[in-house]
Amino acid sequence: MSVFELFSLGGVVMWPLLGFSVLVTTLILERGLFWWKISKRQDQIVQGILETYSRNPQTALAKLKQNSDLPIVRIFLAALTLQEATPDEFRLALESAAQAEIPLLKRFNTIFETVIGVAPLLGLLGTILGLISSFSSLQFGDVAGQESVEVTAGVGEALISTATGLVVAIFTLLFANLFQGLYRRQKAMIQENGGRLEILYRRLYRQYLHRRR
Repeated sequence: MSVFELFSLGGVVMWPLLGFSVLVTTLILERGLFWWKISKRQDQIVQGILETYSRNPQTALAKLKQNSDLPIVRIFLAALTLQEATPDEFRLALESAAQAEIPLLKRFNTIFETVIGVAPLLGLLGTILGLISSFSSLQFGDVAGQESVEVTAGVGEALISTATGLVVAIFTLLFANLFQGLYRRQKAMIQENGGRLEILYRRLYRQYLHRRR
């Protein structure tokens, strides 16, 4: 049995399930590319900036501006470009910028969760509609005739939509959990390196105050 035949046997709910699968695949590719770009460049750039900042803040700032497409770099820039900020103001700027980046890091999570929840229900609805259609053709007392054979076949066909809904939900769940794990890792990395940058800034700020006296 071909894929097209299975699709037609699954009933009307196969169309929204197809739409979900296309949507989810597109979003997974976008998120995969997003996280790949971050993991490929971020660690090396951040470590280099932290090492440079303690010696030459202006050079570190210029390097940040060259890599402003990375979320953690934009967080650092938001704090470092704050003019004559106290350490407390610097910390608040880091925290505010980090909060502003969270929607980008968690992008499409709501869509993934919706598909995970709705796809199995759509599959179940398709099965119920298929069963209703199959049993509606069965005459009372006809348990061994041709109609009963057709009903048995119809039950099997009706389960196609449930299986499809589960496949779509499981596929989405696997990648949603992967992206959630990457988000948690990124959040921890932002907190760790943000703390290191804050320490460096406090040291430079104390030196600045000492020179002004």
